[in-house]
Amino acid sequence: MSVNESPAGRQPTATYDSPFMKACRREPVPHTPVWFMRQAGRSLPEYRKVREGIPMLESCMRPELVTEITLQPVRRHGVDAAIYFSDIVVPLKAIGLDLDIKPGVGPVVEEPIRTRADLARLRDLTPEDVSYVTEAIGLLTRELGPTPLIGFAGAPFTLASYLVEGGPSRTYENAKAMMYGDPELWADLLDRLADITAAFLKVQIEAGASAVQLFDSWVGALAPADYRRSVMPASAKVFEAVAGYGVPRIHFGVGTGELLGLMGEAGADVVGVDWRVPLDEAARRVGPGKALQGNLDPTVLFASTEAVETKTREVLDAAEGLEGHIFNLGHGVMPSTAPDALTRLVDHVHTHTAR
Repeated sequence: MSVNESPAGRQPTATYDSPFMKACRREPVPHTPVWFMRQAGRSLPEYRKVREGIPMLESCMRPELVTEITLQPVRRHGVDAAIYFSDIVVPLKAIGLDLDIKPGVGPVVEEPIRTRADLARLRDLTPEDVSYVTEAIGLLTRELGPTPLIGFAGAPFTLASYLVEGGPSRTYENAKAMMYGDPELWADLLDRLADITAAFLKVQIEAGASAVQLFDSWVGALAPADYRRSVMPASAKVFEAVAGYGVPRIHFGVGTGELLGLMGEAGADVVGVDWRVPLDEAARRVGPGKALQGNLDPTVLFASTEAVETKTREVLDAAEGLEGHIFNLGHGVMPSTAPDALTRLVDHVHTHTAR
């Protein structure tokens, strides 16, 4: 189903005519909408205060805490959308995998997935496995009112990379060795992860999320031919599985300049662009019929206010004439970013683009 069609059986929600949702549908907006990846996180002192002493994965399973953290940047910055506070490995933990998020390291998997027998550990995800997600989104949508909530999940390739490597990697040698050396096992692994990811997104949409974003954070490590053959079918399966809901679907990865067209082909309504490719060039690569999201370099926020405004206008100028544009950073907010810099950036984009 097209994001421009009314989903069967669903009435327009309070968020339907918000600037963010209009931009996703490539409709005229009163101003360019803004939100930031990792806007709910370590850059905010109020986040550090409520998370103190609580492990990351545990914090993702406490509905009232998730609600508070998700709302913090909406209150402070006046962003046009909230993003659900969670982590891409939450559905994997929910189906019983032995993994943890270690401070300063990231997700670490106790027993990596390396053989066909290991696939048996990847059972289907049920709504009951993540009942805390349903509860938290119910709390959030009541608080947010007309502000959209973006649900999200990790894409099959990025999840597979963590599972096969056993943790973060710079080279992905084990994942790529499986992809090249045992393509049938690799395809089955990504297909299983696509089902788990789709189920996780469905839970979020059915609970009230207005849009969803698929994070393929590490897919920029692949050549286009490998992406098309070995990754795109699984990502497309995820997008197709949630198409019937009619909510906007956003696709984002880092270092994906050579993959932008393919990422759009996979089924996204909105393609996220990191800071390496100007938005006008990104639009050429993606082609018509898609909105774009991005793409200020997150490190710009450490420069002077004048420099931030100059670089922001460069992004907005490159987005001039796009079918739809959502302003964002080219990756997540860095932990040491001054919160006031983000607040000023939101205000500047809103003021500069007011129609």
